[in-house]
Amino acid sequence: PKSVVYVNFGSITVMTPNQMVEFAWGLANSNQTFLWVIRPDLVAGDLAILPPEFVKETKNWGLLASWCPQENVLSHPATGGFLTHTGWNSTLESIYAGVPMICWPFFGEQQTNCWYCCTQWGIGMEIDNDAKRNEIETLVRELMGGERGKEMKKKVVDWKQKAENATTGSAYAILEKMINQVILTQKK
Repeated sequence: PKSVVYVNFGSITVMTPNQMVEFAWGLANSNQTFLWVIRPDLVAGDLAILPPEFVKETKNWGLLASWCPQENVLSHPATGGFLTHTGWNSTLESIYAGVPMICWPFFGEQQTNCWYCCTQWGIGMEIDNDAKRNEIETLVRELMGGERGKEMKKKVVDWKQKAENATTGSAYAILEKMINQVILTQKK
């Protein structure tokens, strides 16, 4: 349980061919089981093609997919970490599933989400924008088995509980009441 790193950079983010190779070898060198979603358009201006040596080396413990149901993967008991672009939906889904993150933000709100995850909430670690395989390997190992990773896992479980409790709070109740009133009003 909690032994798989889920890797997904969302539906818009693109990377360079070199960045893709660095992520590939960082994951391979970590010797950590992973599921990596690689969209066909993940690489800017090029096809998303991994080195054959990487595919051969990781064939017994790495799974590549072009899409997957992210919420289901994050909530699966085997998932122990999430390498993400920290888009808002991905961040919320990871928190709600109780899965700590390695953050590689690109644009929009992603930098802010990363900042909160890494510096305020203690549930993420940030990868440098110029991602290198050694850094990726080190962060994956730390996330999945290091002391900092263990602490992050405890903290994200606390945040998961807070998220679950939020659906019973007053703001949620008021929103639900308002929605019900609008729906009931429209039916009349």
